[in-house]
Amino acid sequence: MTDTLNMRDRIVGLDRPVPLLDGSSVPYVNLDNAASTPALKDVAEAVERFLPYYASVHRGTGFKSRLSTVAYEQAHEIVARFVGADLRTNTVIFGKNTTEAVNKLSYRLQMAPGAVVITTHLEHHSNDLPWRNHARVVHVKATPEGRLDEDDFDRQLAAHAGRIGLVTVSGASNVTGFIQPIHRLARKAHAAGARILVDTAQLAPHRRVDMKPDGDPEHLDFVVLSAHKMYAPFGTGALVGPQEVFLHSGPEYPGGGTVEVVTLDEVHWAGEPDRDEAGSPNVVGAVAMAAAAQALMQVGMDRIAAHEEMLTAYALEKLGAIPGLRIYGETDPARAGEKVGVIPINLADTSHFLVAAVLGFEGGIGVRSGCFCAHPYVVHLLHLNAEQAATWRQQMLSGNRSHMPGMIRISFGCYSNTDDVDRCVAMLDRIRRRDYRGDYRLEMHSGEYLPANYREQLGDYFLLEPQR
Repeated sequence: MTDTLNMRDRIVGLDRPVPLLDGSSVPYVNLDNAASTPALKDVAEAVERFLPYYASVHRGTGFKSRLSTVAYEQAHEIVARFVGADLRTNTVIFGKNTTEAVNKLSYRLQMAPGAVVITTHLEHHSNDLPWRNHARVVHVKATPEGRLDEDDFDRQLAAHAGRIGLVTVSGASNVTGFIQPIHRLARKAHAAGARILVDTAQLAPHRRVDMKPDGDPEHLDFVVLSAHKMYAPFGTGALVGPQEVFLHSGPEYPGGGTVEVVTLDEVHWAGEPDRDEAGSPNVVGAVAMAAAAQALMQVGMDRIAAHEEMLTAYALEKLGAIPGLRIYGETDPARAGEKVGVIPINLADTSHFLVAAVLGFEGGIGVRSGCFCAHPYVVHLLHLNAEQAATWRQQMLSGNRSHMPGMIRISFGCYSNTDDVDRCVAMLDRIRRRDYRGDYRLEMHSGEYLPANYREQLGDYFLLEPQR
């Protein structure tokens, strides 16, 4: 099968050799892109060009401050363009990541007493837990295979009509990769008199995000996204939404940069986004995020989506041929376009923690295992009954993670290719046959498996201080 996109020359650190348990080295295969992507060279080069001119922003009178201010303001404009936001009525607020962006909105969005927030069983904890502090949260069900139950979505909208403070959904699941029908959900939410937030942390690196014009029934009122998932790991995320929502009140974090005038008795808040970007901002992170957005737009999100669909179909076919391997969510290669490149799996009778450990220590392959900060969704996909789920919770709370349920997650970036899939499939088949060398010991408190009597020489690669 021919790869339809070649991004490998644009990724920092790709194919960097890493050590294996037997003392040899192999080029690293990163299949943990759903957690964080590597940096684009476009991003690293933009940061390198900018750093000699980096200085304080907004009030400095020197040349470097003026240049940094312009770069920071341009970053807001580029991120707005990346998601299709109109800055005449909307604002882009930079913060650390998507989690902080959702939390910010949970404090800044004014909701009536008794308001209901409608979310789904598919959500990352970051698009669920923040709302529990401010409203009653209602979770729309998932189907047995893990898709959104849209009939239940409609029922919840009808049941809570007139009391909905917000509808909040993920653009794509970080567990199964299922893509939500966000514009159709937006139309339904608006018809019920509610605004909608879309968590695009998992969607934005893989598909075009279009908020659509403000008056469009399918307009996305709020969007949140993270730079570290879109090839710019420099500590920035963004919240995009209507200016008027944030101008109604003061920020949850007051301080430097958030005001126009302060007296001993009065505070006059600044406009947006300054009001909600307290303190000295992460200018370098904003430049990096904007550079990543520019690069992705230049490559073309449609091209990235086509490549990913091909690769996901290829992976589903290859993984499906391994005896005893179970794929959760979509398993049909012909429907690969309905999800982003995230594939959760398990090997029969083998701990997901052990599989991930062997892939890493003996295959040089990075994946993730566990519940992926989406415990209710993973429990649903694993079809655990109430008694099983309760037993697991009790064990976890007592400090024993050795029986923690979960999966192994394989996730692609725009640079991933069929060779990466083939290496992973070959290693999974070896693990299935118990063809690995290490004597792995279970760490009860973490649930992880580590090879006995093995000490990694991390200092040979990078550490800020030598190992002791």
